[in-house]
Amino acid sequence: MPAGAVPFVNDSLQEKYSRQMLFSGIGPEGQQRLLASRAAIVGCGAIGAAAANLLVRAGVGYIRIIDRDFVEPSNLQRQTLFDESDALNVLPKSVAAERKLRSINGIAPCMEI
Repeated sequence: MPAGAVPFVNDSLQEKYSRQMLFSGIGPEGQQRLLASRAAIVGCGAIGAAAANLLVRAGVGYIRIIDRDFVEPSNLQRQTLFDESDALNVLPKSVAAERKLRSINGIAPCMEI
């Protein structure tokens, strides 16, 4: 999908987000708004990693991750988005987060570091 393009709630997305669209406060219109929305995560530590994970799973359409730190072994017990491989490769948190988040939801999010 081209950068900046917003997917419509088609059959594939209908199934993926069917449970949250059952809530009257969301519905198909709300899901479309989520797909068209943008968010910035400043700091991908324990709270930022959890927030990014939830936003991607909800179907937020564009997420920018801002963090200049690197994944370290001491991060792993509280920063659930990262794993030992990320720490061994001394990946920047924003790069490791982007990879994980794309593997969680490759349809909707378009992330930039």
